[in-house]
This record gives sequence, C-alpha cells and structure tokens, in this order.
Amino acid sequence: MISNRLAILGALLILLAVLIIIFIRMGGKGKTEQEPLSLPPEISQSSDEQQEKRKVVLFYLSEKDALLHPEVREIYAYTSVVQEAKQTLEELLKESQSGYLSPIPPQTKLREIFLTRKGVAYVDFSKDFQVGHPSGSTAEILTIYSIVNSLAYNFKSIKKVFILIEGVEKETLGGHVNLNKPFLPQYSLIAR
Repeated sequence: MISNRLAILGALLILLAVLIIIFIRMGGKGKTEQEPLSLPPEISQSSDEQQEKRKVVLFYLSEKDALLHPEVREIYAYTSVVQEAKQTLEELLKESQSGYLSPIPPQTKLREIFLTRKGVAYVDFSKDFQVGHPSGSTAEILTIYSIVNSLAYNFKSIKKVFILIEGVEKETLGGHVNLNKPFLPQYSLIAR
C-alpha cells in the first residue's frame, strides 16, 4: 500500500514538473523582445507579388515652403486598418521618391500602432524620433501633421492621432508643441 502511494506521488511530481516546464516555456515567449512586423500566416513571403496593393498618400516637407507635399505610394492591402497604417508609416519613414524632405529623423523606428474604437490611433516611435528631431516650432508642427495627416487622410476610421515615444506620453517633441493630447488632421497645411 505504501509503495502504491509512493508510485502515485512520484507520477504526480513528474507530471507537475512537466507542466511547469511547459508553462515556463510558453509564458516567457515574446515578452523580452518585440517581434518584428511580419505578414499574416495565410500570406507567405513568396506570394507578395500576387497580393493586392492599394495606394496611399504620404505627406513630406519641402525646402521651398512650410507646407506638406503629397506623395503617392503603394502598400499591401489587408483587412486590418492597423496593419495598413503600420505600412503607411513605414513608408513615411523612408526617403521621399520625389525629392521632398522627410519630416522624421532618419534613425526613427515605428514601434507600434494601436487603434481605439473611437478612432484614436496611438503611434509609438523609438526615442530617435525625439532625440534627432530638428528644433523649431515649424519643424515640430510639420512633423506631427505629416504623421497625423498621412494616417487620417488614408484611413477613415482614424479620426485623431496620439504620439508616444518609447511607449510613454511626452510633454513635447522639442519644446514647442504639446504632445499630451491627440491631434486632429490639419489639411490646410497641405500644398495645393
């Protein structure tokens, strides 16, 4: 009788140890690093040429004036607004194809985008967005509205944009524009 109880207890301890190992391996996955942006499983990398694309309008700066200048790009079409918005901002982070100036410092990385049901997009950039930003109120305003207008113009479900840096609300980008609130688009800043 004692040997049966010891055998059952030993089997339970082994089962418990196996469950703890499985829990630890599954529970810690992906929490130490942010996984890179990847395509949904149903769309393989080799089928990119076959996937439907759509056009978006990005807004860049010009040396000639203090306005935002439109530039058309193509992104992959998804049913997810967030997925398309990420691609749109990734394109905005690249250099202009028309000779305009990028409103965003070159080392800046897009960390994440979150969209609420009320249409507020929370856009999270790396610290390089703030550290490498040129000074001046006009530069700040145009940078912010380049992002806000690029999102709101292309996605009807995005009504306002809230900018975060390293996942945290910042008081200001460079000392001129208050970042403690979401921004509505300002289409009056777009060159005609």
